[in-house]
Amino acid sequence: MLNKLKIWKTQNAPSTLRDRIDFVKSSGVPAHIAIIMDGNGRWAKKRAMPRVAGHHEGMKVVRRITRLANELGIGALTLYAFSTENWKRPKNEVDYLMQLPEEFLGSFLPELVKENVRVQMIGYKEKLPPHTLKAINRAIEDTKENTGLVLNFALNYGSRAEIIDAVKHVLKDCQSGILNANSLDEEAFSSYLMTSKMADPDLLIRTSGEIRLSNFMLWQLAYTEFWFTNVLWPDFGEEDFLEAVEAYQNRQRRFGGLEGS
Repeated sequence: MLNKLKIWKTQNAPSTLRDRIDFVKSSGVPAHIAIIMDGNGRWAKKRAMPRVAGHHEGMKVVRRITRLANELGIGALTLYAFSTENWKRPKNEVDYLMQLPEEFLGSFLPELVKENVRVQMIGYKEKLPPHTLKAINRAIEDTKENTGLVLNFALNYGSRAEIIDAVKHVLKDCQSGILNANSLDEEAFSSYLMTSKMADPDLLIRTSGEIRLSNFMLWQLAYTEFWFTNVLWPDFGEEDFLEAVEAYQNRQRRFGGLEGS
């Protein structure tokens, strides 16, 4: 019986990438997907190339996945591009990573505008180099009227720092009488986070085989579905992204309750 079921599934499964895209679109996609794009350095090392070559290749993947997410009708795509801990990396690598937003948005921004994608950013802007911030701010400004996919870059972002800052703001508002401490709940606290205008991610994807959150959206991921893959980010393709979404579509989300309740 199981063999017959496998044969039936194989015969009825979408046979092409186009078929898979259409089938996924018809089955209900996550409203918000977050991705920890990991493995650029290892990809380059395997090929005896400098680490920056892996980051450059990874940038191409961002373009492909953004296009696909937009086509699928996903509401928001948050990409963990640079953490607050990444400043510890070698200076030449950090300098290159700070140039990537200029390179990426310089060539991709016209398409983002045309395809109705809106660029946003979470993270600490004040420490970013002026040229990096200029590229980000221009993309945010040029796409602010768009109503499609939100392409949200987590740049110089760290979740623990975000939560601590939120707590400080809550305390300040309580002391000044703006907020009653007794009225503070999860929804109210979420409004103090950098993602206050976004729904929490439905699906988190992490590449490269690592199984940890690395200080990424710790509050927001409380009930998110996780999907891990050994594929390094520069090798991550449309098929991998669809596989993650398909896995999500086959899960039962209960948010702490019981199935069917």
